[in-house]
Amino acid sequence: MMGNTVGTRCFLLAGKERMKRKLSFFLILVLLCSTMIGLPVFAVGEGNIDGGGGSMGQGNSQNSWSPGNEGVRVTVVRASDRVPVTQPIDLSNKNPAVKYSFGQVCKISYTNGAALVPDTGTYQCYKPTQALPKIISSESLGASNIEEIKSYFTDEQVIRSIASLTGMDFDTLINGEYRLLLEPVAYYRFQGVMIATTATEAALYDEQLGGKLRSKMISLTHKNLPLSMFLETADLGYPAWGGSRTSAASNSDIKSSLGLGIVRFKDAAPQEPELSSYDYEYRTNTEVITAVEVRGGQSDPDHPVSVIFHINGRAYTVDNVYYPEGDSQLAWVRWTTPDEEQTMEITVEVRGEGRPEKGTISVKITDLNENPPPDPNADDRNDNFSPAAIPQKEQVTDASWGVWRPWWQPDWVWHESHDEEEEGYWVDEGWWEFDFDRYSASLTASMELTADEKAPTANGKTLKSGYGFQEKVTTHISTNQTSAVTPAQNAVTYFPEFGYEHYWRLLERMSGGLGMTHEFQENPYSTYGRRTHFSPIWYPDGSYTPYTWLIDCWTPVGMLSMNLTDILTIDGNLWSDWHIAPQNVD
Repeated sequence: MMGNTVGTRCFLLAGKERMKRKLSFFLILVLLCSTMIGLPVFAVGEGNIDGGGGSMGQGNSQNSWSPGNEGVRVTVVRASDRVPVTQPIDLSNKNPAVKYSFGQVCKISYTNGAALVPDTGTYQCYKPTQALPKIISSESLGASNIEEIKSYFTDEQVIRSIASLTGMDFDTLINGEYRLLLEPVAYYRFQGVMIATTATEAALYDEQLGGKLRSKMISLTHKNLPLSMFLETADLGYPAWGGSRTSAASNSDIKSSLGLGIVRFKDAAPQEPELSSYDYEYRTNTEVITAVEVRGGQSDPDHPVSVIFHINGRAYTVDNVYYPEGDSQLAWVRWTTPDEEQTMEITVEVRGEGRPEKGTISVKITDLNENPPPDPNADDRNDNFSPAAIPQKEQVTDASWGVWRPWWQPDWVWHESHDEEEEGYWVDEGWWEFDFDRYSASLTASMELTADEKAPTANGKTLKSGYGFQEKVTTHISTNQTSAVTPAQNAVTYFPEFGYEHYWRLLERMSGGLGMTHEFQENPYSTYGRRTHFSPIWYPDGSYTPYTWLIDCWTPVGMLSMNLTDILTIDGNLWSDWHIAPQNVD
């Protein structure tokens, strides 16, 4: 029914009809308290926190982090409108000699547009009476324990201390209207100066520095710090993290999804199903997955929830959306986008106990097949050409999600009859338990360039400028739930002669299924109708590197994508293959 929280488990016992058995409907709340280190632990909240991490690199005197130099930023947030209602506070077991920070600003404020402002004043943090558990994993101190972190931040005495430090009344804090937003903080030396950042601040700072922070401190700032906390289920407008738990993350992923945990407090009032949804951008004529998250109360076979998607004049119904109280469940639908570019709204309705909830999803559908390169000419020139950096668009190659599966825990109880002439009877006063079935998907792909066979002097991957070449992208998707994953359906190639901008080629899908392949479409400027792209005749000798973004592998938790490149070598130009000689006259 409800998940364990710091050794506390609640059971809902409800009568269930079993063939000719009599029914008895009632609720029993059983509170079981465990001990931790010999002392009673009382939980007043529910931790929505998960974590990962990996090995750390080696530092130096200018750029380094010592394991244990860490803390947690805590902010009280009103759940209804996601507004911080207290000044964030930093907790740490250390007394860090921080010379440079960005003040105490929470992730929500940055998400809403707050600027990153340097602060060289005295850094303030509080040393809690109950020492913080290990937050950031390291090789020397070992991996952090997410259950210990949950236990700490749901302990009543810790919550009371946080309420006091933030100036929040304890009873008001835990009345169900507020959340605790947790953000791991790291204290580390960068460019010889001790600084303090949350994961979000590190990502924003790295963007300001053009990637210099990532280049020096990637194992901490872009891996173990952001992966030390992320959400198990979406909350406060932030999604559950479905990406890698061991690899360095991008700045965009850190800002959108990593470096945070949330503590929720249960409202005494009955909950109705609620709906959370996110906007999408899709491509034309593409099979996609649109998902929403449903929470509120409990959904089980006795009290089921259904979700109805209204898409482009058609209704898609997802029945039997189950989840335990205090948790949530993704519900999704698989459909194909229209052939024409447009914007559209998807209306989503969730039906369960209480009044129906409705939401809308704004969808933008774009056509990537409308901007191919122009016809190359033999006298084209570009005397001022200089190579541009190869792009790195968003790349997500792994995703994970799960589905709650309810099962009945029987509890047969004998009831004596009050009538002496009647026998007693057995009643199953059991309850619904839940197992979480986990699913995942991973995307791998390769890109291969080959000289067109009409290029007479090409040798392997070396050819002269002005000739054409061909491309093949081979994809493979591994998953244990094929019904919830689409192929990687679109591949878009950008070219160095255009600075990887302005023009591109949408590759054609050459096969179906999870092992889909892509090749250039037939080039209308090719004399022989070849699937080719012509390198410009002016392109200088040396490496020639097209870039492909492989996209539109959809899962219930978002899109998988990959950055791909391959290299050709330009050596000479096609004019050198021409020979002019006088005509022989007999």
